[in-house]
Amino acid sequence: MLNALESSALSVLWLLLPAYVANAFATLPRGRGPPMDFGRIWRRDGRRILGPSKTWSGFFAGGFGAMPIGLLEAWLILLAPPNLQLVPRFASTVLGAVPVVAILTFGAMTGDALGSFIKRRIGWESGRRALFLDQLPLVLVPLAFGFGIYPALFVSVFASWEAVLWLLVYTLGLHAAFNWIGYWLGLKKVPW
Repeated sequence: MLNALESSALSVLWLLLPAYVANAFATLPRGRGPPMDFGRIWRRDGRRILGPSKTWSGFFAGGFGAMPIGLLEAWLILLAPPNLQLVPRFASTVLGAVPVVAILTFGAMTGDALGSFIKRRIGWESGRRALFLDQLPLVLVPLAFGFGIYPALFVSVFASWEAVLWLLVYTLGLHAAFNWIGYWLGLKKVPW
């Protein structure tokens, strides 16, 4: 069996994988489509609400595009014998897992947009690198919804300091890796 550190590492990655994939898939439309803020300006500071890089096509490509990954995870864990179920179940059925996976994928897209909103309020231009602000909202928003709606699942995964450590390692590391890959493939304008 796995020790606590290994179990925590596996559980955190398993639960957050749909959110990470959603963030990567959001780049597939390459910025085409209407911007989420429709070009509107925030009256208090005269800047765009989100900026041109947050589009509805990216939001939906990320949210819906990553859902099959989460549903595949839900199906795979249901196939495993109980003694080999080393990661948390999203639900007792694949259909029951749809809301959990939607929280993870669309929560990630909402968190990413929230990060852009905060960057615009600070006065940072779209595309400017912002350590932690570019990465953490895409996991913290789905986690907030998850803790509120599915506390048994989310608390069981994030009830230890090891889980928080893995969340930071995976979020910062995978975000950087996916962004460099996206930049290399020409899907992103900047490598962060």
